[in-house]
Amino acid sequence: MESLKYSDLSELKDIYLDQIFETKDNHLRLIFSRSKTSEIAETVTIGEIEIKDSYSIDIDESLPHIQMDFEWYIGYSVRNESYTVWDDYEEFEGKVFRIYGKSRYLDFIDTSTIATEEYPGPYKHYGISCLNHIIDVVSTTDPIIVEIPRD
Repeated sequence: MESLKYSDLSELKDIYLDQIFETKDNHLRLIFSRSKTSEIAETVTIGEIEIKDSYSIDIDESLPHIQMDFEWYIGYSVRNESYTVWDDYEEFEGKVFRIYGKSRYLDFIDTSTIATEEYPGPYKHYGISCLNHIIDVVSTTDPIIVEIPRD
């Protein structure tokens, strides 16, 4: 398995969160699938409104999973993507895989934990904007990222 850097994921878009779990205390594992846009147009009906020429975004089964491990974290959060809004307050680099310099989640960590730059040390806010989920992780270590074969 080849190791990837978080920056290697900066150009990806439209990913799905497949699994999130802790492999042991305070060790977070995230598994993602890349996607592809269908080539077949569909008509989607919502109530009485028809949206023609829609293209579904489907998991690309031909590509391996992306596994991301945070060996230690200060906090993490998962939100339903349908209930989030754009916030001009926040500052980040990246698209789907982001690193925040300023965010509401960092503010939450600052006010609700004893974490500081001195203890446990410098930390970063990693944000992942998936289809259907928004994941925020604050960690003192960079994630370990590898591609893993599909079952």
